[in-house]
Amino acid sequence: MIFTVKTNEKIAKDVYRMTLVGDTSKIISPGGFVELELPGLYLRRPISVCDVTADTLTLIYKVVGVGTDAMCKYENGVELDVLTGLGNGFNVDADTKNPLLVGGGVGVPPLYMLCKRLIENGASPSVILGFNTKDDVFYKEEFEALGVKVTVTTADGSFGTKGFVTDALDAHTYDYTYACGPLPMLKALYERSGVDGEYSFEARMGCGFGACMGCSIPTKNGMKRVCKEGPVFKKEEIVWQI
Repeated sequence: MIFTVKTNEKIAKDVYRMTLVGDTSKIISPGGFVELELPGLYLRRPISVCDVTADTLTLIYKVVGVGTDAMCKYENGVELDVLTGLGNGFNVDADTKNPLLVGGGVGVPPLYMLCKRLIENGASPSVILGFNTKDDVFYKEEFEALGVKVTVTTADGSFGTKGFVTDALDAHTYDYTYACGPLPMLKALYERSGVDGEYSFEARMGCGFGACMGCSIPTKNGMKRVCKEGPVFKKEEIVWQI
C-alpha cells in the first residue's frame, strides 16, 4: 500500500510519532507490524502498529540507526510504500477479566491499540510502562485517557516508581499479562508474574512475511518465525536464550 505522511513529531528523547494516511483495512490485530520501504535503503524497516483508524496509521519509533534517522526527517506529504497486516498480534479474546499490559521503551506502542480493544471487549486492563529516565517517558497520558490505571517506572528513579517493571507488579491486580519490550524485561516478567500471558518478541528480519526464515527462533513447539507465527508467543511455548 502507498501511505502518505500526515504528521511526524518528536514525543520523547529520540522517539517520534508518525501518522500516515492510507488503506488500513488489513491492519486488524493489535500487536502486528508493518514494513516500510525507505528510499535508498535495501531492507524494509519493521515498525509495530500503535493505532489505526479507518484511514490513518500511527507508528512510534526510536531513532537508533540509518533507517529511523531517515524516517524522522520525513515531512508531511512524503509517500511511503508500506506492507501492512504483518504478524499474528495479541489475542484480545483471551480468558481474562483484569489483564496487565507491560511495555518497556519502544515496546509500549503496540499495547495502546491492544488496551483499546480489550476495553471494547469488556475487560478492565491496567498498564505498567518502563523506561530508563524521565526523558524517555511517553504515552502515559494517552493510556490514562482510556480510563485505565497506569504505573510508570524508570531505572534511575527520575520519574514514577524507581526500578524496573517487575518492581511495580504488586501495585496491580491481574489474571493475565500482555507484554512487549526488551528480552531481559520479558524474561523477568515471565519469572515473576505467576499467570498466563502473551509476549511480543523482536528479531532482525529480512522479508517480514515468512519467506526468508531469517527471524526463526526455537519454541517448545519447534522453530517458529517471529514475523509470521509471531511476533506474539504464548508464555507456555517460550524457550529463553538469554
